[in-house]
Amino acid sequence: MQKKRDTVTYELKVGNEVVYVGTTNDPERREKEHLDAGKKFGHMNITSKKMTEGGAMKKEAERLATYRKNQGKNPKYNKSLDG
Repeated sequence: MQKKRDTVTYELKVGNEVVYVGTTNDPERREKEHLDAGKKFGHMNITSKKMTEGGAMKKEAERLATYRKNQGKNPKYNKSLDG
């Protein structure tokens, strides 16, 4: 049986600054959850095509590693190394 491809990676941004990197299978719901949690951001960018949940989580971890390499820390709202 083929795995479901319904998950995307995304970034929350303030201008050009990335403040969060994540994955979701429902971007509209997830954006509302971030707003309800008090996260401050200007927009959400979907940064991948739909893929399996495992593939999206791997891509998220890779994006965070690249961000840390360039910035020396996680985005503002990411608390762990893998998202």
